[in-house]
Amino acid sequence: MGFAALITWFAAVLAGLYMLTVWLIENDVTARRVAPSQLPVPVIFTHLTLALTGLGLWVAYLILDSETLAWASFGTLGVIILLGLTMFARWIPVYREPVPAARPARAAPGPFAVEELVAVPAEGNFPLVVVTAHGLLAGTTLVLVLLTALGVGGS
Repeated sequence: MGFAALITWFAAVLAGLYMLTVWLIENDVTARRVAPSQLPVPVIFTHLTLALTGLGLWVAYLILDSETLAWASFGTLGVIILLGLTMFARWIPVYREPVPAARPARAAPGPFAVEELVAVPAEGNFPLVVVTAHGLLAGTTLVLVLLTALGVGGS
């Protein structure tokens, strides 16, 4: 079960890195037509840092078979998931109501003003399937890590 947790954790990290890449590419703060991101930068990078740290702890647990490392990984994963749920809650309105994309903004007043569309925040470009897979993999990892830490199925 420990190696299954490693696989799901690694797959969740890959899905998260994909979303981070999309967010970094789309989050052009210098563009006038870009809506500001609803995801706080410190939360994003704390989530990433803890995910990689927790994965490292889990690998160390698998190598050293230390119960302390297993519980440290579980605790770290709990914080990671709380941060992820926070970002997910802030992403839902962006996904459901891409209002900024439908609201035109006038470039200049007057009868010949050109209308531009305001872009959605960077996280509005996340594919739903990737967000769903990331969340399901994280939940599965949490369960597998907990079961392994409890000693279910051997270590």
